[in-house]
Amino acid sequence: MNIPYACRILAALGAAALPSLVLAASTYPDRPVRLVVGFPPGGAADILRRIAAQQLSDRLGQQVVVDNRGGAGGLIATEIAVNANPDGYTLLFSSIPHVINPHRYKKVSYDALKDFVPVVQFVAVPLMMASGNSFPAKTVAELLAYLKANPGKVNYGSGGSGSSSHLAMELFKAMTGTRMEHIPYKGVGPLVTDMLGGQIALTISSAVPLSPQVRAGKLRGLAVTSPKRSAAFPELPAIAETVKGYEVINWFGIFVPAGAPSVAVNRVNAALNEALRSPELVKTLNARGADAVGGSADSFAKVVRADFAKWGRVVRDSGAKVD
Repeated sequence: MNIPYACRILAALGAAALPSLVLAASTYPDRPVRLVVGFPPGGAADILRRIAAQQLSDRLGQQVVVDNRGGAGGLIATEIAVNANPDGYTLLFSSIPHVINPHRYKKVSYDALKDFVPVVQFVAVPLMMASGNSFPAKTVAELLAYLKANPGKVNYGSGGSGSSSHLAMELFKAMTGTRMEHIPYKGVGPLVTDMLGGQIALTISSAVPLSPQVRAGKLRGLAVTSPKRSAAFPELPAIAETVKGYEVINWFGIFVPAGAPSVAVNRVNAALNEALRSPELVKTLNARGADAVGGSADSFAKVVRADFAKWGRVVRDSGAKVD
């Protein structure tokens, strides 16, 4: 067979295949989609992923099956996702640990910036500084005075060593020159239980699991970690009103493994943005301490890159390493 003839055959085959490729793109997804989640029940990720999965199922026209792979602060789920077929049918629901883990573990099997494509930021969740009702300080200013009068005598709890709640408090300590003892838990759910029982005095943790207890008067909210007051908690001041420049925002969003088709990125992004235009959903998220975000994949990528650099510095300065 001569070369020009072979080229014509190949061109004809390519043209014949093109409509099927276009059709496949236009019908994504045509089967169930897996949403990998790496955090334990009772925390913010568990609560928010249920909402996100349902919204995606409703708008994609396919079931979004949640695959819970808890452990190592989300590291296990992330490694499962990065090794999945990048066909758009495996999504990763993640948060700040996605950019913290590469700094706190000596070795991870993925590059947080190169091996994943940010698809859409679902929500922004300011963390909340909260205490038990018997704790003497009722404001951030009173807390600072108490800590300076009692250095190293206050225990604070977090959702785990190197978690966003741990590093948020380490950042607070560094910026205020105060000392506290860290008690790590395996998730925020058990931490909240011990706070209700009086075993732990203080935390900075996701507002999502804390908010029902604060609103019920079982715990005391002192402040939020956003630079300004949150729409979800307008009655609470920002820590930054007392500690200038303090800011911690935990985001939750969806990623796909690098190499996933753009149709999957665009379709999932559009589906969640459509959902977040619902006043009812925004109200539901606010009631759980989260602010709706949405936006483009590029805007989410900028947030991810900025936080990768920020939390790398905090991990290094705090020494929150895991062997």
